[in-house]
Amino acid sequence: MRAQVAEMHSLNFQIDVLIADGGSTDGSLDLEFLRANGVRTLLTKTGAGGLSAQMRVALAYALDEGYEGVIVVDGNGKDDISAIPDFARRLDEGYDHVQGSRFIPGGRAINTPRSRLVGLRFIHAPLMSIAARRWQTDTTNGFRAYSSRLLLDPQVSPFRDIFRTYELHYHLAIESSRLHRFRTTETPVTRAYPASGKTPTKISPIRGNSHVLAVLFRAVTGRYRLRDIGHD
Repeated sequence: MRAQVAEMHSLNFQIDVLIADGGSTDGSLDLEFLRANGVRTLLTKTGAGGLSAQMRVALAYALDEGYEGVIVVDGNGKDDISAIPDFARRLDEGYDHVQGSRFIPGGRAINTPRSRLVGLRFIHAPLMSIAARRWQTDTTNGFRAYSSRLLLDPQVSPFRDIFRTYELHYHLAIESSRLHRFRTTETPVTRAYPASGKTPTKISPIRGNSHVLAVLFRAVTGRYRLRDIGHD
């Protein structure tokens, strides 16, 4: 996290940096360090839930502050953050959901664990694409951007307690493509895993992956969709 924050500051993206923390204990969120590296806001989630709960905190804050778009990226150093200006440009062009992809021209997948690659290519991406009614190539990649128009849409309604772990990523990716009033696209990114040693992830091999699959099947079968507001 510290290296990523410092790199974002050194690259001078001319964007505001917001960190949504779920309770880090590695010392990466020292306030003096964050101030020195231009971090505008640190939000700490203290309630229940994981990734989606952190996202809800961050997205709600961004909307309250009047931002017209939000770029989200993991803090574990796997993503090449030099792609951030490409996401910002896509938002400026009027896209509502911008998915970072390693698998389109210009993207790179480095040392991706074979089990993840197989699961993504043969299970995750096909099921998500069917639900979204549009082919999506890198559906597990958390490097994304959202417009305020998408986040404030009452039929999308992302600020519900049902979104706790990975649900919100999947829900936004599906609904932004399924509902024809939104514009979606992919932009090339690089995601690199270590060549050796422990994979930087919070997803455990058995229990974690089982949970991811359960959330995926609920998402693609419309369990998180609001059915009583408006029409497609």
